[in-house]
Amino acid sequence: MNELAITVIGRDRPGIVADVAEVLARLGANLTDSTMTRLRGHFAMTLICTGPAGAEVEAALAPLAAEGQLLATVRAVTPDGEVPAVGEPYVMAVHGSDRMGIVAAMTRVLVDAGGNVTDLSTRLAGSLYVVLAEVELPAGVADALVDRLHRTAAELGVEVTLRPADPDLL
Repeated sequence: MNELAITVIGRDRPGIVADVAEVLARLGANLTDSTMTRLRGHFAMTLICTGPAGAEVEAALAPLAAEGQLLATVRAVTPDGEVPAVGEPYVMAVHGSDRMGIVAAMTRVLVDAGGNVTDLSTRLAGSLYVVLAEVELPAGVADALVDRLHRTAAELGVEVTLRPADPDLL
């Protein structure tokens, strides 16, 4: 059984998820992990599936990309098995006026404290910039980390919160 990482990007239109999922189902590929979003009118999907060889999946997805509206890539990956959490789950939310460097600065503070960003999304609504990140933090670092996050946020002119994540929601 092959494990594949697949990306599909392009101009958004209704039906892309269904089209990709149907192609994979016809091939007998089991979609195990996926994420999809729309970014300023562009569709972006990344998924992991198990099933046929990468070349077979690429060939089956080719008709979806034939008109040049979508780009699909397929890459074989090595299964890692279950990856145990290396820390405690938290959610960091940042919001404020848009400016360059917000994601870079705030995630650097997390990494410097031994944290790992496991999911991240950003959204620009007018001049309001919002970052939402799921992170794993080493036990016992959250209290000291909050102070560093607040200092960095103040330098950037944004607000930040860090709260324990509800594992049932992740």
